[in-house]
Amino acid sequence: MNRLRFIMLGGFLGAGKTTTIARLAKHYTDRGHKVGIVTNDQAQGLVDTTSLRSQGFEVEEVAGACFCCRFDDLISRVGALGAGDRPDVILAEPVGSCTDLVATVVQPMKDLYGARFEVAPYVVLFKPSHGLKILRGETGGGFSPKAAYIFRKQLEEADAIVINRIDEMPADELAELTALVERDFPNVPVLRMSARTGQGFEAVAAMLERDGLFGQKILDIDYDIYAEGEAELGWLNSSIDVSADVPFAMDRLLLDVVAALQEGLRAENAEVAHLKAIGLGEATFGVANLVASKLSPELSLPSKANVRELDLVLNARVAIDPARLEALVRLIVPAVCSARGARTTIRTMQSFRPGRPTPTYRYAVASEA
Repeated sequence: MNRLRFIMLGGFLGAGKTTTIARLAKHYTDRGHKVGIVTNDQAQGLVDTTSLRSQGFEVEEVAGACFCCRFDDLISRVGALGAGDRPDVILAEPVGSCTDLVATVVQPMKDLYGARFEVAPYVVLFKPSHGLKILRGETGGGFSPKAAYIFRKQLEEADAIVINRIDEMPADELAELTALVERDFPNVPVLRMSARTGQGFEAVAAMLERDGLFGQKILDIDYDIYAEGEAELGWLNSSIDVSADVPFAMDRLLLDVVAALQEGLRAENAEVAHLKAIGLGEATFGVANLVASKLSPELSLPSKANVRELDLVLNARVAIDPARLEALVRLIVPAVCSARGARTTIRTMQSFRPGRPTPTYRYAVASEA
């Protein structure tokens, strides 16, 4: 039996992993391959899972902790994808605040399941909006040095670094960022891409199809700093029923919700790592997101639909106390919907800080396979 190609795509919260995963899935499907996707979150109710399923992809989810701490669940979810028509390619998207994935996921995958999986190079997406400030060494960049530590460690273990969102960057800024990445991470291939437009995508796909001695970079990492950096972020997942007597524009509502939350968080001086909202109507869906406090919300997947009812799924990753984050969501979302003549009923709401990562396995030395 041929081995499954396992592709795990890393990167910080808001780096564009889900958009890239969707483009990769279409890339392989168009070439006649069956694709399965595994998403990952600290809790249930992930916008990414809902979005990818709404695009027609087969998706399983590992919830409750990162792949490293739920490694056996990762293997189980991959097995569930193969329960029917066995996939040729598995695309895996880890939690955006996690690092040390070569030692805790790639190496165990190769060692324990090498006969089953063919592991692709570990590629990490670079998020310009926060990454440029971090590599410049600027203060007041929105995150503490402990969160920046996680950002840098993610890049340190990469087989290749992909600067994403290049369609949003001026040429001089992209040149500066490329030079900074090459300075801080020498001898690592640096690619440039817009996952949204497809510019530069073919080079990334080619990198992921390479074979060789990849996934070898075992980090020297301080788990105390790592855990404290993750715990500085408040996480929130919620699902809200929205209904109205008169049809309303789904896309406008999604953007209004994200923009209003942005203003509320800005008043709290709380930096946004990622804020996502998906609206699910009858036979339609739309997605809006925000990847940094100083940027504008964007409609990443428009529905172009008017609806009377929708299921609003909201994920927020913000440098704020989670209880305060939940209070803002409970206040702002119903107010925004009411202004458009819509009623809200909160079905689920979880807010928390991530716990200390405790990997199932951690390899101290990389294998030569």
